[in-house]
Amino acid sequence: MLVEYSGRFCSSLPSAEPVIGAAGRTGSWRVYRPIIDKTKCTRCLLCWLYCPEGCIERTLEDDVEVRLEYCKGCGICAEECPLKAITMVREGA
Repeated sequence: MLVEYSGRFCSSLPSAEPVIGAAGRTGSWRVYRPIIDKTKCTRCLLCWLYCPEGCIERTLEDDVEVRLEYCKGCGICAEECPLKAITMVREGA
C-alpha cells in the first residue's frame, strides 16, 4: 500500500515501517542524498518526524544526522525543513 505525497523527489510513500538491518540498506541505489547544513539547522526534528524510513537521528553531540545506508533519497526531509537546512544533492556529486 502506498500513501500519496506531493513532493519534488517522490510522489508516494510506502506505509510500512522501515526494515532495519542488511535487508533495509537501500542507500546504494538512491539518486539523491540529503545534506544537512548544520549552520542553518535548529534541530526542530521535523525532518526526523517526516522521514518515512526513520533514518534521521539526533546524536549525543546534539547534531542531526542522516543514516545514509538506509536513506532512499525521497527528499521529504528537505521539503519539510522550514529553514531549508537540508538540500538534496545528486549521488556522486
